[in-house]
Amino acid sequence: MTAPVVVVGSLNVDRTYRVRRLPAAGHTIHARSRSTAAGGKGANQAVAAALLGADVALVGAVGDDQGGDDLVESVAAAGVDVTGIVRVDAPTGEAVVLVDADAENLIVVSGGANLCLDAAAVTSAVRAARFVVAGFEVPDDAVLAAAARARELGARFVLNPSPMRRLPAGLLGPGALLVVNEHELAMLAGGDATVGERARAASGRLGGCDVLVTLGARGALLHEASTGHPAEIVAPRVDAVDTTGCGDAFMGALVAGLAADLDPAAAATRAVEAGAFAATRPGAQSSYPTSEELTRWRRDRQ
Repeated sequence: MTAPVVVVGSLNVDRTYRVRRLPAAGHTIHARSRSTAAGGKGANQAVAAALLGADVALVGAVGDDQGGDDLVESVAAAGVDVTGIVRVDAPTGEAVVLVDADAENLIVVSGGANLCLDAAAVTSAVRAARFVVAGFEVPDDAVLAAAARARELGARFVLNPSPMRRLPAGLLGPGALLVVNEHELAMLAGGDATVGERARAASGRLGGCDVLVTLGARGALLHEASTGHPAEIVAPRVDAVDTTGCGDAFMGALVAGLAADLDPAAAATRAVEAGAFAATRPGAQSSYPTSEELTRWRRDRQ
């Protein structure tokens, strides 16, 4: 497959339960409603980028089951190239999502087929790209293969290491872009400093990559290794309905902006807006804006 943006990541069936409050240990709670939808961080990011006009391909794995059929069909319907999605002898991944009355969420993921995505599948699928995006809901071998293919193709590697685990040695370096939230940044660079100082420290420890930190309702902070100076991006204020998948909306909008030749700060600004927009709608992929919707939303807020 060839596309300006290639996402190497997960596909999950999301089963969402809306509750009054998130449960504490040992508690049983009742759901107010339930729904099933397409999800997985890789699929979410690919769909978010495609809806914003990017030419996107997704590399991932699903099972030979109804869930896999539904996910591939849903992602393709959003305009994503799905020829890099392989079928494996494992159940399609699933996620159970609890969303409370304050729009906060709790998510439990069963990796299933995602954990079968291997380096060979990634290497054979990624033939040309300008940006190769990877996340941590697939095995290290697949992520390392994505980074290696990016280097071979002269593409920019963008890593969103969520859920966080130890970063394999040599994964990042000059020209790569690391996208993390505050908690993930603290795991990489400690917590006894400002966000900007920790971003600079993480960049230094990880081979001089650029670091973009998502700050939820506060926006984001971009540290570009070439300048050494952090740039703060302020998020628009919104009344959140559901924050599920907002980080993936951010990622998709970010790479769509970069693929459209926006500079990193401008792409990050657009990403913050897309994440805020997504928080005003329920669900993950169902909450993501098209380019027209995001432009109209931005204009209406002025």
